[in-house]
Amino acid sequence: MRTVVEDDWREVKALRLEMLRDTPIAYLETLASALAEPDATWQVRAARPALDGSLRLAAIDGSGRWIGTMGGYHDRHHGATLVGVYVTPKARGHHGVFDTMLTLIEDWARESGTTLRLGVHEDNRRAIAAYLKRGFVETGRSVEYPLEPGGLELEMIKRV
Repeated sequence: MRTVVEDDWREVKALRLEMLRDTPIAYLETLASALAEPDATWQVRAARPALDGSLRLAAIDGSGRWIGTMGGYHDRHHGATLVGVYVTPKARGHHGVFDTMLTLIEDWARESGTTLRLGVHEDNRRAIAAYLKRGFVETGRSVEYPLEPGGLELEMIKRV
């Protein structure tokens, strides 16, 4: 487990494309738009945490393969926000990848406030169950999911 740095842009790109293929409703981006991005955009994405105080974690297995990612950023209106959560199918549920990354994000969030919030698509039941298990609760607020008219992005929050 480590923070993402600018030189990781190729891995950031590869894992993001995998994420979008695996669970397209989980991210506010389409596979087509991600594939169209130039390398310079991926370099900026990888460098962003060092520039704006956000956090991006990478879980890497013994062979060097990226098996998970999770990020957080500070929003002046909502405080710490959890984003870009992904664990590869083979590492889900039995390696502690999700729990370890989330603990690190919670520690980071605690430095600036008392809550961590997230948005999750209403049909992403696997993610909702994982967040509930880790102490998040639904706030009752939602917004229309921009990539799927009629779908909702549910807000969940946890005291840290």
